[in-house]
Amino acid sequence: MREKKDISYTIRRSADFPVIMIGEGILVGCFAGGVVLLYRICLNYAASWMQEILGLCQGHPGRTALWMGALFLMAVITGLLVKWEPMISGSGIPQLKGEMEGKLHQNWRRILPAKFLGGFLGLFGGLALGREGPSIQLGAMAGKGVSRVLKRGKTEEKFLLTCGASAGMAAAFQAPLAGVMFTMEEIHKNFTAAVFVSAMTSAVVADYMTTRVLGMDPVFQFEIVGNLPQGYYGLLILMGVLLGFFGVFYNWFTLKVQTFYQKIFAFRPAGKAVIPFLAAGILGIFAPEVLGNGHSLIETMTHERMIIQTLLILFALRFVFSAVSFGAGVPGGIFFPMLVLGAFAGCVFGTVCSELFGIPGEYINNFILLAMAGFFTAVVRAPMTGIILIFELTGSISQMLSLSVVTVIAYISAMMLKSEPIYESLLARILKGRKQEPEESGQEKVLDYYAVAEDAFVSGRTVREIPWPEFCLLVSIRRGERELIPKGKTRIQTGDVIITMTDEEHNGAVCDQMKQLCRNE
Repeated sequence: MREKKDISYTIRRSADFPVIMIGEGILVGCFAGGVVLLYRICLNYAASWMQEILGLCQGHPGRTALWMGALFLMAVITGLLVKWEPMISGSGIPQLKGEMEGKLHQNWRRILPAKFLGGFLGLFGGLALGREGPSIQLGAMAGKGVSRVLKRGKTEEKFLLTCGASAGMAAAFQAPLAGVMFTMEEIHKNFTAAVFVSAMTSAVVADYMTTRVLGMDPVFQFEIVGNLPQGYYGLLILMGVLLGFFGVFYNWFTLKVQTFYQKIFAFRPAGKAVIPFLAAGILGIFAPEVLGNGHSLIETMTHERMIIQTLLILFALRFVFSAVSFGAGVPGGIFFPMLVLGAFAGCVFGTVCSELFGIPGEYINNFILLAMAGFFTAVVRAPMTGIILIFELTGSISQMLSLSVVTVIAYISAMMLKSEPIYESLLARILKGRKQEPEESGQEKVLDYYAVAEDAFVSGRTVREIPWPEFCLLVSIRRGERELIPKGKTRIQTGDVIITMTDEEHNGAVCDQMKQLCRNE
């Protein structure tokens, strides 16, 4: 049982957050970075062992049968892990978003071992899943573990969850800037200096630990001959539109596959994992290229030239297998598989443009890189993360203008089709029909921070004119470096950060109402 934090303690503690969080960010970065580094090492072994086993099985029906039996056993173990701790299902990012909004609670002691083992089995079995989602959840749970050991309050715990998530992604991709941007843009949704500095501290520490062990080479190493000539930018606009449509279709198809699994295995949830594991066994015989996280596929596309028919077949297989793998709820992410599908889309588009319009084949790699960022943006709706991530994954910083064109067009296209970001949709599914009581008495006080967007409901209105949520106390308003004590006549401005206090029991409902007030929704 954690020590209860009263209102005065919570407010006093929050005043010192900028300094406190730097030290705690280092601690979380060490713990989260160590966990995710070990996870990455184990996944490297898993991928290597899988390839060796598939090589031994080629042309030997008996060995293949044994491997299929092993896959079935791994499926059963994975299903039982998810049944034991449902919060490890999928990537873990929606669960983290739910906890940040006060709607879900995760047991860090159970999630750390269960997610670690479940993610390892999924990659060992060859499922088309990524390491980034599990790494973010593992990092966040490491941050929560630090919070509980140090007996921090819920307000500070949210900061430590953010630090852990940033460290997890930084260690997963060796991309500290993208790790911080993703947690700011997609999870914490708060760009205050205290959060940014502490999250950056954790990410840098985790990245340092990872590079010391695994080296400093970027995740993807392929040659970009130079900037795409501006005469081809009309094609980039077309590709951005197509990526927006493809991202919307991807979200729809992924959710449909999830619905299929839920209907078929409504009363036997542990059985869902059998389908993707056995599918991986079959694909291991006929198309082993599409197994695993897909890193080798990107390396092949960027170093060799494949004919369009082969590209389309591998593209279709990978697309369906990714949805089948993720839809089953097996622990594993869709972050990296999204980049693989984006690379396929860019390679197909670039190859077609080369054949139809005579664009030099040397620019196909440019289209691959740009499509990875554009497709990610269309699916997740986090354009800044997409751009920065591609910079850090490839080590190339020369494509800023073309990256911006593709990501913005893909973002606008997906928005116009009124498709929800994938992680928002997945969180809504988790919460649907789920009634979860607070993990303790629900009386601890929680401070939350809400940035006022342009054209938000509260912008330009006085405090007395705003219908504040019930069970919500308006604590202060930050305007730049100034701290304002709110009064009835105080007028809210765009860019202000509104600080509210509520109790743990009502945190989720208050969070939803405050987001509607402070954002243009």
